[in-house]
Amino acid sequence: MATTYRTCPSSGLQFENNAEKLMRWHAVAGVLWLLVGGITALLVILTRWPAIKLLPADEFYLILTAHGIDMIILWILHFEMAVLFFASSTLLRCRLATPKLAWLGFWLMVIGGIVCNVAIFQGGSSVMFTSYVPMQAAPHFYLGIILVAVGALIGTGIFFATLVVAKKDKTYQGSLPLVTFGAMTAAIIATFTILSGAAILIPTFFWSMGWIKEIDAQLYRMVWWGLGHSSQQINVAAHVSIWYLTAAVVFGAKPLSEKVSRFAFLLYILFLQLASAHHLLSDPGMSSEWKVLNTSYFMYFAVMASMIHGFTVPGAIEAAQRKKGYTNGLFEWLRKAPWGNPAFSGMFISLVGFGFLGGISGVVLGTEQINMLMHNTFYVPGHFHTTVVVGTTLAFMSITYILVPTLFRREMILPKLCQIQPYLYGISMSVLGLVMMGAGTLGVSRRHWDMAFSGAPFQYEWPGAAYLMMGLTGVFGVIAVVGGGLWILLVVGSLLFGKKLNGGKVSDKPTPIPLDTTAASATAHTDKDDHVAVPGTVVLALLLLVTFVLYYFVNWKYLSEVWLLS
Repeated sequence: MATTYRTCPSSGLQFENNAEKLMRWHAVAGVLWLLVGGITALLVILTRWPAIKLLPADEFYLILTAHGIDMIILWILHFEMAVLFFASSTLLRCRLATPKLAWLGFWLMVIGGIVCNVAIFQGGSSVMFTSYVPMQAAPHFYLGIILVAVGALIGTGIFFATLVVAKKDKTYQGSLPLVTFGAMTAAIIATFTILSGAAILIPTFFWSMGWIKEIDAQLYRMVWWGLGHSSQQINVAAHVSIWYLTAAVVFGAKPLSEKVSRFAFLLYILFLQLASAHHLLSDPGMSSEWKVLNTSYFMYFAVMASMIHGFTVPGAIEAAQRKKGYTNGLFEWLRKAPWGNPAFSGMFISLVGFGFLGGISGVVLGTEQINMLMHNTFYVPGHFHTTVVVGTTLAFMSITYILVPTLFRREMILPKLCQIQPYLYGISMSVLGLVMMGAGTLGVSRRHWDMAFSGAPFQYEWPGAAYLMMGLTGVFGVIAVVGGGLWILLVVGSLLFGKKLNGGKVSDKPTPIPLDTTAASATAHTDKDDHVAVPGTVVLALLLLVTFVLYYFVNWKYLSEVWLLS
């Protein structure tokens, strides 16, 4: 099939035909896995809710395993493949390198996901997302994850090859656009993550087949978290890139300083994976020196990188708004923002939730002493849901309100519900994460099926606040599932029944970026004349800092009360 390029008439974005099809298929596959993951989420919530306790223990752990795999690996990885192809072929206006190989990667991911889910729902593989040895799953459980990893690695390699094609064909001038640079950061971290997974899951697959006698449990945990937690670092780089993209598309915003933003992405590459160590801070097999090194100064560089992005993204929006005349007071630029545009509202809730909830809780979990309060409690999945869900999933949801009209050429149906969905999902998921962390602070276990320990010879009386937090987890969890289901309904409904939009002109060669379009904004570089004071963003950043300091030292107070020393 000949390579063609379609220019979207409304945005100026140019889609190469092979990349366009792959983006569509990856996005649709991701949505289908999100649907499965959402159903399992509802079952998990209704079981952990003490007043309902829906599933028996064996079914609960089976469903919990499926929920982790389908949400954290399959939904997010498929969508990230679409993001990589968009950030390379579409933003750089070039052909996709080796499309046949890209299709091989896609089908490996699809087949691997199905194989892994078959293993889970057959029973006997309820080892949960972490799949710690010596718990052993069926061989095809590990084989499925390995196939997904190989497919994702192929997609990542094609992303890098496409960057080479764009450079060779001179389809862009100067340095890479910042969004593409952020996607490249995600791809570099993805390569490390996938290789870490291969390094431990391939031997574990051999072990499940009986070809290897045993797998060292401590070694498994250390190497596995190079996959398990670093996969979230891919998400961070990807959703931060989407924040920049949304700011450019909605406001025409440019980064306050491209050099500083690029430096922050570089810090992600160098230091972000070290955050994996917080899962091992209670492991006696790791030395104190190793724990301190991985969760102190080096990790702080990654925290600083996120704080830079947390400042520059709203700062870029404020600068763009002030140029448009919204200069009254500190926050007119924010009050006058298009809060009825779901692409913006979803992105901004993602940014605030990730910073105030996910970021602060992550630093607390990454502090060795304080970690003892929360390790293996319900606090940990509470943190996950404020990072992976509020941060990443909501950012992915928000960008689809731009991609459905431009990539799929369909008008969104039910526009009023589109406006409501980011608030319904983002706010309920943020509260869900908060009450989960509250329950964890009170000691509620991370994964135990029954917090009341029914039938145990010794009973433990939880404080009433713990049951309150778990009840609120159930309420807001159900609301969040409704919000996620609404997004799936809106997206799938738009693809099936939305008004068809003009696809634009098709050519056999890439064409220059039209001026004053979405495409121009998304690939523009910062000019020397773009600098504008952003006092409102400074105040928001100081508010984040004060919140962090107060919460951080409150946890030291909690820790001091554990020993009741006088």
